[in-house]
Amino acid sequence: MKRGADIVLINPGHRKAVFQDLAADYSAIEPPFWIAAIAAYLLNKGFQVAVIDANAETISPEEITKEVKEIQPLICAVIVYGSQPSASTQNMTVAGLICRELKNHTTSKIALGGLHPSALPGRTMEEEAVDFVIDGEGPYTLASLLELLKANRSDYSKVPGLWYRQKKAVISNPRAALIKNLDEISPLAAWELLAMHKYRAHNWHCFDGLDNRMPYAAIYTSLGCPYACTFCCINAPFGEHIIRYRSPALVVNEIEFLVKKYGISNLKIVDELFIFNEEHYMAIVDLILEKGLDLNIWAYARIDTVNFSNLEKMKRAGINWLAVGIESASEFVRDGADKRIRRRDIIETVRKIQSAGINVVGNYIFGLPDDNHDTMQQTLDLALEINAEWANFYCAMAYPGSKLYEIALAEKWALPQSWIGFSQHAYETLPLPTKYLNAKEVLNFRDEAFLKYFQSDRYLALIRKKFGEKPERHIREVTGVKLTRKILQGE
Repeated sequence: MKRGADIVLINPGHRKAVFQDLAADYSAIEPPFWIAAIAAYLLNKGFQVAVIDANAETISPEEITKEVKEIQPLICAVIVYGSQPSASTQNMTVAGLICRELKNHTTSKIALGGLHPSALPGRTMEEEAVDFVIDGEGPYTLASLLELLKANRSDYSKVPGLWYRQKKAVISNPRAALIKNLDEISPLAAWELLAMHKYRAHNWHCFDGLDNRMPYAAIYTSLGCPYACTFCCINAPFGEHIIRYRSPALVVNEIEFLVKKYGISNLKIVDELFIFNEEHYMAIVDLILEKGLDLNIWAYARIDTVNFSNLEKMKRAGINWLAVGIESASEFVRDGADKRIRRRDIIETVRKIQSAGINVVGNYIFGLPDDNHDTMQQTLDLALEINAEWANFYCAMAYPGSKLYEIALAEKWALPQSWIGFSQHAYETLPLPTKYLNAKEVLNFRDEAFLKYFQSDRYLALIRKKFGEKPERHIREVTGVKLTRKILQGE
């Protein structure tokens, strides 16, 4: 760890609290690519940077503080990002503990940035033990702030996207301009600052080789999403529904670097929507094939963005898994969530993907505002009919930065009492009620649906046929891990 660094970037995490007993062997440990990208940007600006990945290292706030005291940075920036809508807010509880410990026991300035702080910058500033909140993407704000701190100046009025205190008043500056050219952040993230030996792929991602989940990497090829689903908060740091791209050549050069330097084959493309701009993603596919890289990739797609004619080439490039947002079997419920995709299109697209040899992760949500017991059952029935190689069952949550959060506040729906309660797997989890069901009914349905799907004979037969007996045994082990839920206790 570099003593005398100007800044320490901290990736917070408490896998045990977020995933309960699933954290030990079943959940993934994902490298914080955006932190590594910010680190590279600041290094290229001439700053000294260190990274502490508390999530990967499984270290406590006290242990983080001990490391920071040895480094003695001007500022610690806790970046609460995450590549899914849930991944930022659920980590705010431990992020707050880290900030409090740092504030009490170090002399460094403390900043909080990421998706959740960008969604609720004022509240974050008021509630957390921080000097600054970073509202927006982060790189421009941090570079400008570091220049001031290194010059021992405290006029923060020109630092874009910064919230700070002045004579006990909370001041906010306009956000920094969006990064127009993502390539300028850095052609290569600062992977050397990460705990690369600690990262682990999802279990299902490696059904072809469960003993080979490490090493693992995750990268962005784009930022943002042009859609506005009511349950999604992914655009909170950007302020608008747009998508920006890194150049395919730089992306594939970075992938090649990861392969050669760290022996990476398991790779997640973190983009909220990788299969969207055909010119972009197929250029990446072509370059991977040209370089002959041997990869096991998973990425996100929408049902209505998959071009069937590209699937065979995508498979040859190592895209072995596509995660698709199905959400609900009810067209009425889906349309209420601004997701206008029809049932027949869902089934046809999944079958086409599978026929190309690409595995499917179906993502489903129970408890959207128009859901009742019958519509949730229709969603489970659709999941069972599709019988994808993996499925994620979520409860609808009002994540800060989403339309659903605004609706929940307006309707005075009960929200989790702590940020960890926004985790799908936590003991404290509290999903939204619907117009017809309470939160307890929604969560109970979700947990029972998980078992019905993964314990079904048809699903287990599929896994055994495609991947062998070891993944089947693994799934049986997963379904034997019982999540305890506070609101379901006593049933």
